[in-house]
Amino acid sequence: MGMDRQIEKKRWPPRKIAAFAAGGVFILVVLYLFLFQFNKSTLNVDTERITVSTVTKGPFLEFIPQQGIVTPTVRYTLETTEGGRVEKRFLEAGAMVKVGDPIVELVNTNLLLDIMWREADFVQQSNALRQTRLNMEQYRQSLLQDMNRVENELAKQKALYERNKVLFENELISELDFERIRLDYEYQVRNRDIVAESQKQELHYREEQLRSLEDQLSRMDANLQTSKRKLDDLVIRAPIAGQLTLLDAEIGVFKAPGDNIGQIDVLDAYSVRAQIDEFYITRIQPGLKGEFDLAGKTYNLKVRQVFPAVRENRFEVDLDFVGETPPDLRRGQTLHIRLQLGDVTEAVLLPRGGFWDVTGGNWVYKLDSAGKAAYKHPVRLGRYNPEAYEVLEGLEPGDKVITSSYESFGNMDRLVLK
Repeated sequence: MGMDRQIEKKRWPPRKIAAFAAGGVFILVVLYLFLFQFNKSTLNVDTERITVSTVTKGPFLEFIPQQGIVTPTVRYTLETTEGGRVEKRFLEAGAMVKVGDPIVELVNTNLLLDIMWREADFVQQSNALRQTRLNMEQYRQSLLQDMNRVENELAKQKALYERNKVLFENELISELDFERIRLDYEYQVRNRDIVAESQKQELHYREEQLRSLEDQLSRMDANLQTSKRKLDDLVIRAPIAGQLTLLDAEIGVFKAPGDNIGQIDVLDAYSVRAQIDEFYITRIQPGLKGEFDLAGKTYNLKVRQVFPAVRENRFEVDLDFVGETPPDLRRGQTLHIRLQLGDVTEAVLLPRGGFWDVTGGNWVYKLDSAGKAAYKHPVRLGRYNPEAYEVLEGLEPGDKVITSSYESFGNMDRLVLK
């Protein structure tokens, strides 16, 4: 009779092993998250040391901050018309001037010598013209006398011819004698015509010479007067009334024609000149608005002129005051301008802050719904002004974001707010 063998029960059935394995994996995952996520990439942050901003939706106006310098609207640059050495300064910078007031006198020795030679030539030519006119008058008298003799001889010959013609017709003289008298008369007629034509041609020639001398003298006089005006231009006078704000003319210094020696400002109207980074040169145009604060009030400006020349990566614009002008403005005063670059648009806005220096606007620390932690969150930001960034992607109105500096956070993925 065989004995029944007792079946020994297994201590670790597969189901139990599977349960323990699953539990082990869970514990490992928790340990991994705790060790690597929460320990390695987690940082506790004191909420008093950060700035938390709320994303909003509202009107967005892109503008750039600029410094503007107050300048008179009307400025006249003093330039030398003629070159010369500075001989005398009648006024100093800062003086008020009226139209025509002398400011600086130059001396030009070459110009003085040129005028002396021109005056001598003019006198000589004037004397020559006077003598030519006198000779012309004497020649006219001589021609009149010559013509008078010719006319007298013709008259005598004509009377002789007419008397002898009657005698010949009455056959009282021979045909030979009458023919001689007739030929003499016709000769005198032709001679009178020849002399008259010759005198006419000679007079015309001499009159042309006289007109040529008169024209030459007229040109010499015009050139002399031009030179004298150049001499007058050596005294530089104020073309407008105002303040002589600049004067660059030291005694004895040579100034070439066209040199800038000073500036006169009209002090009853001011504008503002600003230098702007060339990055914005395609976006700045006449008519753009600006504003600035002064003594607790906000004043408005408008771009009047854009100067396209770029120097040291900047270009200049002139702005006029719109509406009220601040009282007691001074030339050279600095204004802090907010220059608008477009019209008001509706946008999702994130207040500006120091986070940009670390992230470049590519990500932010966004708070969770409970406000107890903040996580790295990718974003895309667009235009900006001194107050806010335009949010293009990644954030919605109501989201809360840390906008203060991230420099002390290292590269943490999670911040615990305490």
